[in-house]
Amino acid sequence: MSKKEKPLFSLIAGTTAGAIEAFVTYPTEYVKTRSQFSGKKEGPWTIIRSTVQQKGLTGLYSGCMALVIGNSLKAGVRFVSYDHFKHMLADAEGKVSAPRSLAAGLGAGMMEAIFAVTPSETIKTKIIDDAKSPSPRFRGLFHGTVTIVREEGLSGIYRGLFPVMMRQGANSAVRFTTYTTLKQFVLSNARPGQSLSSGMTFGIGAVAGLVTVYTTMPLDVIKTRMQSLEARQAYRNSFHCAYRIFTEEGITRFWTGTTPRLTRLVLSGGIVFTVYEQIISLLGGRASQ
Repeated sequence: MSKKEKPLFSLIAGTTAGAIEAFVTYPTEYVKTRSQFSGKKEGPWTIIRSTVQQKGLTGLYSGCMALVIGNSLKAGVRFVSYDHFKHMLADAEGKVSAPRSLAAGLGAGMMEAIFAVTPSETIKTKIIDDAKSPSPRFRGLFHGTVTIVREEGLSGIYRGLFPVMMRQGANSAVRFTTYTTLKQFVLSNARPGQSLSSGMTFGIGAVAGLVTVYTTMPLDVIKTRMQSLEARQAYRNSFHCAYRIFTEEGITRFWTGTTPRLTRLVLSGGIVFTVYEQIISLLGGRASQ
């Protein structure tokens, strides 16, 4: 008899896991975003050193609350959507094939891009871009959001929606397919009734994060450029942005920020799936079908 996560418990577990992961890994997200802006290339350690010297350790958390809130919403939407799509696509025994898991992940990624990721990441990116100025305009999450909406309208916090949808769809499709495939493989070789340990769950989640980074990095770079403060003047749309990066900076620029993003997603995959599974287990959040 198959097990399905109860939607409410899946939402609670997903939002909690997302918030914890965002706060723990935020400095890597800050460094990645800074490295992807146009202009002079800066290495991760250069960005960390200059930020700490100018702003202190708290400088590495510029825009953090936007991501924590957005990430908790994103994880909640992701897990609820994925569990819903996965259940719809499961076979009679409750198993999900790799292609169906890919489709479920793609659907979950689209949902999270529209309802959570695009506005939160646009605000986060603009705050980080603004924070590197000697005299930042934004005084925090609320002031920054109000200023952006006042000057650019609601479209200002939905800038870069297309590359975000593409990236999130690809992220979730690759990540969940890798995670589900590895999890089913490990369980199929385990003793009947044996569950995955936290260490094994973390390891599988980390591998899923690793695979995700290299396949979706170009979309992440385009997303960051489209959400920067100069995007309205520099790029007509996402395709024009990609064209300019390719012709003016070279193809390798699409993988700028790989190291900090890799660090974050490997940790993220482990943290999110481990926290999620633990909370679901504590809540007794899986119901028999």
